[in-house]
Amino acid sequence: MARRKDIDGSAGVPTFYGKELRYQRELAGLTLQQLVEGSFYGQSHLSEIERGERRMPAELAEHVDRVLKTDGFFQRCCEDVRKARRTGHAEYFERVLEAEKYAESIEEWSPTVVPGLLQTEPYTRAVVQAAQPLASEAEVDEKVNASTARACLFERDHKTPEYWAILHESLLRHPILPSEDAADQLDRISALTRSRRIVPQILPWNCGPHPLMPSTVMIMAFPDAPPLVYTEAQYSGDTIDDPALVKKYRKAYDRLRAVALPPEASLAMIEEAAEDYRNGKQPH
Repeated sequence: MARRKDIDGSAGVPTFYGKELRYQRELAGLTLQQLVEGSFYGQSHLSEIERGERRMPAELAEHVDRVLKTDGFFQRCCEDVRKARRTGHAEYFERVLEAEKYAESIEEWSPTVVPGLLQTEPYTRAVVQAAQPLASEAEVDEKVNASTARACLFERDHKTPEYWAILHESLLRHPILPSEDAADQLDRISALTRSRRIVPQILPWNCGPHPLMPSTVMIMAFPDAPPLVYTEAQYSGDTIDDPALVKKYRKAYDRLRAVALPPEASLAMIEEAAEDYRNGKQPH
């Protein structure tokens, strides 16, 4: 039988929290499965929290305190764990940054910018500088490096999430980069598509009224936790886990998918636009 790996509680706030969680669970004589019974979470989710690899959702912390009779300890401290932020990302994005690593599927609708997971370095830099024109070069580099590191999600050897992106046609026609860099950005989307890492759809500019017109939306589903929806504005974001609201976003996204071009036609449009940029032409 393999020896269980010890948790180094000195490595940071999440591992300190996880080590205490394991201690209290074992003190109560409970297995991982027994502790999550009655919650919406799976034992793998709890195991990753104990190892400091995943943050504790507030509703799970409440469940754990109730079962372990820990007088609200994990509810109080899960906020401290959440604040143990990674550099380069906004605080409101932390839950998404962690959740996407464990997602079974990710579906995005992005009407105005290429989704962060698909961006090239020049594209990310242009977006960051536009949003924060007075930021120092070091601050910009920190944000760019943090953002581009997310792309490793598609480079893992093990199974990656099923990723679906609906993009507005204007992203192909109105570039924010010089022609060569614009072609490289579209080539990245094409390469991820042809390697079967993602599925893109293009929403035609002349499709008329459609669902989710005022919103960016990211829907994440998990094998061991309830689904999440994330919406974002320029300087803020909101993570939604209310089941009724998640259901509404889910239905709206499905209706949006129905009015977008099929994946094959979308890929052809992306690659045609990339070729136009390489040839110094404006895509039509």
